[in-house]
Amino acid sequence: MSRIFLPLFLFAFLAACAPRMMAVGDPVFEPRIERASVARAVMADGARLPMLVFEAEHPRAVLLALHGFNDYSNSFAEPGPGPWFARQGITLVAIDQRGFGLAPGHGLWAGDQRMAEDVAAVAALLRAEFPGLPLYLIGESMGGAVAMRAMALDAPPDVDGLILSAPAVWGWQELNGFYGSVLWTAARLAPSATLTGRGLEIWPSDNIEMLRALARDPVVIKETRIDTLYGLVGLMDSAYAAAPEIGKPVLLLYGARDEIVPAAAIAGTVERLAAAQTSVTSACYPDGYHMLLRDLQREQVWKDIAAWIGQAALPLPSGHEGDLRQCGPLAGRD
Repeated sequence: MSRIFLPLFLFAFLAACAPRMMAVGDPVFEPRIERASVARAVMADGARLPMLVFEAEHPRAVLLALHGFNDYSNSFAEPGPGPWFARQGITLVAIDQRGFGLAPGHGLWAGDQRMAEDVAAVAALLRAEFPGLPLYLIGESMGGAVAMRAMALDAPPDVDGLILSAPAVWGWQELNGFYGSVLWTAARLAPSATLTGRGLEIWPSDNIEMLRALARDPVVIKETRIDTLYGLVGLMDSAYAAAPEIGKPVLLLYGARDEIVPAAAIAGTVERLAAAQTSVTSACYPDGYHMLLRDLQREQVWKDIAAWIGQAALPLPSGHEGDLRQCGPLAGRD
């Protein structure tokens, strides 16, 4: 009899445990932008999210930029696209999302709902700061997933479109069942245990100098808590589910050499967007890796983005626009 009830008892015990979530305050403040030695977006609970602003002299559009997992707003500084966009008349504002960079709760997971609400709040501030200008969300990897998740809020951000660079849409539906079970269990038994990724033969970019700079940067997270990784998978799942609710033009960028986000997940996302009659422009770069915005061929990606903004119906300058199923590892997918 004990053999019958032991698995049930163990399951109940694990279900009673939970990954640690970042503590957040009540919404008692009016969101605002502070401009001191460091610009910050102050959220309704008082959390201050550092901002990097690359302001064009005569802006024609504004980008709210969302960084990838374990990274922070500095990813949009050189060799990232912020300064280049400013020279093209596009103001780029990058924030440190909660749990990353110099934002509150370094290393802890804030929850996809809170992260999405932060995006909506900052977007509203930028609408007020730059009245009359088109406003877009641009997200890299995890940042792309947060942008997608934000569009599923009851009060989604008021933006003109989304630019998704290798969005993290590899959720539970794509995760190997065994690995998913291990992650679920580990997030409850050892949530604060950390993983480094050392020993993995995965190249996120061909820009080796940039990767070395990330390794030296003390603000970039090198050891990831298991409960934070668990939260990331949940976010990716929510982003994939949110695709039909976006309802704004989307530019989706993917590299044929991406070893992080599976090609099938990207193709599935494009299909879900198209099925919801969302205007989607997709591009696959044969020599592109996961970190397209900072790869060695990054400038052709930047040029495609700049051309798409305000002129989404025109072909992309790179010529890499087309059906993702016919590019790189997606070729031949049914």
